[in-house]
Amino acid sequence: MEEDIDGELADINSLNYDDLDSVSKLQKSQRYIDIMQKVEDALQKGSEIPDHGIVLEDDPEYQLIVDCNALSVDIENEIIIIHNFIRDKYRLKFPELESLVHHPIDYARVVKKIGNEVDLTLVDLEGLLPSAIIMVVSVTASTTSGKPLPEDVLQKTVEACDRAIELDLARKKVLDFVESRMVYIAPNLSAIVGSAVAAKLMGTAGGLAALAKMPACNVQLLGARKKALAGFSTATSQFRVGYIEQTEIFQTTPLL
Repeated sequence: MEEDIDGELADINSLNYDDLDSVSKLQKSQRYIDIMQKVEDALQKGSEIPDHGIVLEDDPEYQLIVDCNALSVDIENEIIIIHNFIRDKYRLKFPELESLVHHPIDYARVVKKIGNEVDLTLVDLEGLLPSAIIMVVSVTASTTSGKPLPEDVLQKTVEACDRAIELDLARKKVLDFVESRMVYIAPNLSAIVGSAVAAKLMGTAGGLAALAKMPACNVQLLGARKKALAGFSTATSQFRVGYIEQTEIFQTTPLL
């Protein structure tokens, strides 16, 4: 428990820097580079059905899938860190935007699109947000108390937006790879909860063997809480429902 607290305090302290590279280091880590290269190679190679029908735990691809699941969690946390960086910079220009656009990637795309533009009628946000939200954003922008950002701050903000978007694309690529292999790793589990949820359950548990040995009361809690990360100016904790609640069988079962 003490180690978890120390780890979260380290995360909080790491967010006090003004330099993006000081707070966002995942993409430059050798682990990230190696795993993404292996995923690229595996996707180009395509899915090959093993002779025995399933991927065993001693198969290199099995270990890659476990690594990918762990990396996807790290990517999600990294996106939250970058989102907080972007909000901290851009609220000087458009403080109300973060209350209108909540999703980190949507926010990054909108910030990059608007930049320092004052008249949002000149900015095409179609395809980035629903029409109703676009109208609210435009009206709010016309009355905002924000001011254009200095050029150096705007550049840092746009770079952070690009990094968040790139990480989101990498996360989707990793998840697509994992889901494509789950039918050969855990066919029964995939048939019950779906490949996407099966991948998340296995990854969070630390592998198929660890998941199989886990008590049912612990399985239903997997994914129930995402790592808490503090923001720059606003401390926030990100929560999500458990993975079991995301399955079709759960959502279509009538309440008793």
